[in-house]
This record gives sequence, structure tokens and C-alpha cells, in this order.
Amino acid sequence: MVDDEAGAAPGPAPAGDDVAALRTDRSPRAILVTLLLGLFTVNVTITILAVSIPRIAEDLGSRQSTLTWVVSGPILAFGIIGPAVGKLGDLWGQRRVFLLGLLGATVSAAASAVAWDAGSLIAFRVLAAAQGAATGPASFALISLVFPRSQRVRALGWWSMVAAGGPVVGVVIGGPLVSAFGWRALFAGQVPLTLVALAVAARVLPETPRRTESGRFDWPGAVLLALAVTPVLVALNLAPRRGWSDALVVGGFLLSPLAAVGFLAQESRAPHPFLPTRYLRRRNFALPILMLGLMNATYMGSFVLTPLLMQNVLGYSETRTGLVSTARPLSFAIAGPLAALVVGRLGERLAGVAGAAAIAASMVWMSTIGTGTPALVIVGGLALAGVAMGVSNPAMASTVAHAVDEADLGVAGAAQQMVVQVGVTFGIQLMQAVQQAREATVGLADSYPAGYLAGAVLALACIVAAAGVRRSSRTAHPAGEVPGEADVVGAELAGVPVPSAAPELG
Repeated sequence: MVDDEAGAAPGPAPAGDDVAALRTDRSPRAILVTLLLGLFTVNVTITILAVSIPRIAEDLGSRQSTLTWVVSGPILAFGIIGPAVGKLGDLWGQRRVFLLGLLGATVSAAASAVAWDAGSLIAFRVLAAAQGAATGPASFALISLVFPRSQRVRALGWWSMVAAGGPVVGVVIGGPLVSAFGWRALFAGQVPLTLVALAVAARVLPETPRRTESGRFDWPGAVLLALAVTPVLVALNLAPRRGWSDALVVGGFLLSPLAAVGFLAQESRAPHPFLPTRYLRRRNFALPILMLGLMNATYMGSFVLTPLLMQNVLGYSETRTGLVSTARPLSFAIAGPLAALVVGRLGERLAGVAGAAAIAASMVWMSTIGTGTPALVIVGGLALAGVAMGVSNPAMASTVAHAVDEADLGVAGAAQQMVVQVGVTFGIQLMQAVQQAREATVGLADSYPAGYLAGAVLALACIVAAAGVRRSSRTAHPAGEVPGEADVVGAELAGVPVPSAAPELG
């Protein structure tokens, strides 16, 4: 049964092509803007200090290698805590979890502004990310519930832009803002922004029903999933400094798959599993999430590599590097909301393949950059990567939303967030490791192409994953025949009416 709280928004309505699953008096657009505002105020600061670590290390009297955890720690927390808070949103209500995430991020931002040493700053940033991790899955679930399926791709295009673009914007604007106001002022300024987002969200967002039929929270499943993710993320972060043969690094790579096996065993017998294993057998759940992880690995790996290329090889200043780098999030911002048009014409599978092919071409393009390359050529390569993400991410996110029950939208969004963070960490470390390995042989200037080509290999794997997504069918079904799940997804993305019932894929 579904337990609606007093004063909560009306419960889910029967979902059809043009009927939202969650009825509310609020405009879906107002809900979308509110969610995006809250999401951006939280995740923009995850990476905002990435380009200012030397300055912060000097201010706090710490080593730069220690301060890298100001960036790495929040990324790890986002990926590890996300699944748990996503499930809590499914159980407690997405609005409640979203508001708690914003409130916790506000308190942690205030604490970060008065951090007294490196350890306290790292701790406060990790806490902020752990609390803010709730905003991603909760916003994904609310968007999927308040928008009819035929409108989800466009709405999730905006969501993908902010979810993936916020940290990227943080990297771009971090240097100039720290130079102008100091790093403490960034977090002091974040406090009123998140408070405004919190006040607006409390007034605008509808509550989703509490799922009492889902039973108790699956703590063994949550712990095993965290153990499956945490060691590999820590190993990827430590490997460049400690070496890939270090005992701690090797142990992390060995422990994660063992915990993953334990997680699958636990979920297969749990009466109320943390993540129902039937979803992992659905190609329109597992493959889009895999594709998103690989896509973000390529995207963020190149995003970290490119500023180093521009400053170390081309001699660009921090300001010029930031200006050139805006081509990528700007093109993402334009392409993301237009993704619905692409998906409507091509279907979600071809949109994913097209995006993966475009980012592979972008990596090959960037591998040709060397001394004397005009800035306009770099802008073109970066813009192509942004367009690739803008086209493919909403299509894959919408496919995942269509593949799960409404009661599991929060944990589905969290699963995406977790895999994306693993991909981001892996892509950054892989592309930098390849570039650094080649530097000893061919020199600094000629080492960067190898890093980009490693990203191109990841992008080729993206193409394979996207090609496995079940193809949409636009042909009419005979009278009385019920279409399969893939036909429903593809037809709804294209705006074609279909019967509302579809069999579950095993």
C-alpha cells in the first residue's frame, strides 16, 4: 500500500502518454526550474577549488598532495552516498530528501568558509557532498514523475546539463573567483544561494508518496554496495601517487569485485532489496547506465587534461584557459535541451550512438593539437564534446527512467550518479596516466595525443553500450497487441500514442 502523508500532493495517477505519474497543482516547468536551481547550488562547488589548490595549500600551510582531497573527497562521497539517499527518497518521499540535502549542504558550506586547516576543509567538503548527493537522485525522480513520458527527454536534457555541467562550470570559474574574492568567500556566498534554493523548493516542490510497502531499508545491501564502489574509487585516486602495484591500490581493485558479488547475492534473496536485481537484467537499464559512465569518463578525463595542455604546452594563462574551456559547457547547455528533437527523430539508441561517436571524434580531434594550434581549433574540439554529451545523456537518462517502476526512480537516479562518478574518476586517472607514461618517452608536448586517444577508446566502448539499447519501433501494433517495453519507450519519446500497459522484461 501507499501511505500518503497529510497535506502531501495527490498520489500517482495512471501513467499514459500525456499524463504525468504525479499530479500536482504546481507547473511542471516551475518544479523543473526549482530542482535545477537547488541541484546547481550544490554541485557547482564540488570542483570549484580544483584550479586553486596551490593557493589554498599555501593559505592553510598544507601540502598540495593533501589538498587534492578537497576535490577527490566530494567526488567519492557523491558516488558512494548517492545510492543510499536515492533509496531513502523512494521510501520517505523525494521532496523531503531533496530539502534535507539542501539544508545539509548549506550548513557544510558555512563550515567550509571557516575551516581552520586542511583536514577540517576536506571533512566539511566531503560532508557537503554527502548531503548534497541527495539532490541528484531526488531531482531525477521528481522530474520523471511530474513530466509525462513524451516530455521527459527535454526535461531530463536540462537536468543532465546541470547535473554534469555544474561541476564543469565550477572548474572554469573557480580560478577567477578565488583570485578576486578568496576561496573562503566562495562558500560564504554559497550559503545565501542554497538558502534561497531551499526556501523556493519548500514552497514549490510536491511530495511523493511514502512507500511503506517497500519495507525496511536494506542496510546489508547498502553497505555491500558502498564496499563495491569505495575501494575502487580510492584505488583510482591513490594509484597515480603510490603506484599501480602498491598493496593498498591492488587491494582496492580486488575488494570491490568481491563486494559486488556479495551485493548481488544479498539482493537476490532480500525481501525488499536495495536495488532489485531484475533491473540489472534489463538492457534498457544496465546498458544506458554503463554508457553514461563511459561517456562521462571520456568527457571529464579530457576536461582535466585540456587545461594542462593549454597551460603547459601552449602557454595559455589561467584566464585564457578558462575562456576557451567555456566552449564545452556552453555547447552542452545548448544541445541538452534540444535533445528531445534528436531523440524524437532518431530514437534513444541512435541518439546514444551518435553522441558516443561524436565524443570519439572529439578525442581524435583534440589529439591533433600541438604548439601553434589556433585557439579556434581547440574551441571546435571542445564544443563537439559538449554537443555529444548534450545529445546522448538525456536520451540514456530517460531510457533508464522508463525501465524501472515509479517506486524505484530515486534509486535508479542514484545508480546513474554512482556509475557516473566511478567513470569520472576512472577517466581522469586513465587519460592522465597514459599521458604521463608517454611523456618520459616522447616529451611533454607530444605526450598529450596519447591521453586523448585513450579517451577515444573509452568512447568506442560507449558506442557498443549504446548500440545494445533496445531499438524503438514506430510501427503501429495490430489491434489488441500490447507493445513491448522498448516500443513503448521509443514511441513515447517520438510522441506516438501507445497502449499504457507493457510487459516486464526479464
